[in-house]
Amino acid sequence: MNKSRILYLLLILVLVISCSSSKSNVDKLLFNTTWELEYLSESSMEVSELYTTKKPEITFDKTLNTLKGNSGCNGYSADFSLDDGKISIGQPGPATKMYCGAGEQLFLNSMQKVNTIKFDDDGKLNLMDGNTTILRFAEAK
Repeated sequence: MNKSRILYLLLILVLVISCSSSKSNVDKLLFNTTWELEYLSESSMEVSELYTTKKPEITFDKTLNTLKGNSGCNGYSADFSLDDGKISIGQPGPATKMYCGAGEQLFLNSMQKVNTIKFDDDGKLNLMDGNTTILRFAEAK
């Protein structure tokens, strides 16, 4: 086998390994973690001002392909699908129906704009519309 073929095969092997490694890193970071909202692009207010009692949270369940959490007031859940950094989130529905101000609807509407998922260098979960971060979450403590 000539050197260029060996080099080509090594390059393919590196690409395959790096892609599977990237997917497993997303799995390790995303699932079995509760994420707390720290940034919402749709509001000029800080998250702590918009959600004075409780910040919205989200948890992803890989087995059931569902997400659930608290919208800062009411519980919600939705189906989701994840494929190579692309995410599709179904219509989130509240489990309870207390009225808690505009922040809840802003959060739920923002989730519908999301189509990309990315973790930044600080390990924060970014739910994005293309390259624009719509919602950013930090691991809940």
